[in-house]
Amino acid sequence: MKNENIPADIKSKSLKEARDEIDEILVKLESKNFDLSNLENDYKRLIKLNKHVQTLFKRKSKELTNSKEINLDD
Repeated sequence: MKNENIPADIKSKSLKEARDEIDEILVKLESKNFDLSNLENDYKRLIKLNKHVQTLFKRKSKELTNSKEINLDD
């Protein structure tokens, strides 16, 4: 799934907001009273949220790496 396929409402979430929503979906999916009609949509949203979190981590990792390189050059 490419980053372009992630909806704007997910892309605008902070790491904490995305993790909170992931936790909410996981609680729903793990409960015995979940709604089967929403199961597929919840799972797809979970995957998109996870991809967004991965993108945020990659971006932060690059920032840290570039920051270290700049400091080493000083």
